[in-house]
Amino acid sequence: MLGLPKATEVNKQLPKSAIYSKFKMNMAAKDRIDRDISRIYIANEVTASKINLKDGAEIKSFFVMSVLLKRKDFNEKNMIALSKLIMQNIVLVPEYKGEGKIMVFRNGNLLQTEWQPKEKLLLEIKGLNLDMVWDNIIIQIGGLTITSGNTIDEQIDIEEQKNKLQKEIDKLEKLARVEKQPRKKFEMHRQILKLKQEESE
Repeated sequence: MLGLPKATEVNKQLPKSAIYSKFKMNMAAKDRIDRDISRIYIANEVTASKINLKDGAEIKSFFVMSVLLKRKDFNEKNMIALSKLIMQNIVLVPEYKGEGKIMVFRNGNLLQTEWQPKEKLLLEIKGLNLDMVWDNIIIQIGGLTITSGNTIDEQIDIEEQKNKLQKEIDKLEKLARVEKQPRKKFEMHRQILKLKQEESE
């Protein structure tokens, strides 16, 4: 999966019932997962020895988890829950009817690619050790451009803030288009300009 070396393949099903019992999930959490998820597999286990690299100081391995969905508009909370419940470095691959995306939960944020045909989902192994490989995977999935002097986590926070500002701008622009009162319309445009200034800083 994801173009990773064959040596990393595991393809082991992870029964939902085992997840429920191990992590003592309540009925609401179980129902939410059951509504969205059909089956879960550990598709790959990547270790330094399997990809002929050095161990990282922090990262000794990471897993790729294939999540077969019942619907495309799934609840992202389920992916966050899986990432938090299974205390490993995990790349999640939700799949639905021949399409998929790649996700990773990092620093309180769920980073993800766009939906693509499953065969086009690829991860490039880049780095001299597993720490560097994992950092580069985060950068790939998040589509991050690391600004000089920033750590990955700092850059994620910056991108998340920009996304929030853009959503607020989009919402105000939509409201401004239908607003009839000139004074309110003017005030909305003033707020939009202020938010755009913040976004560009």
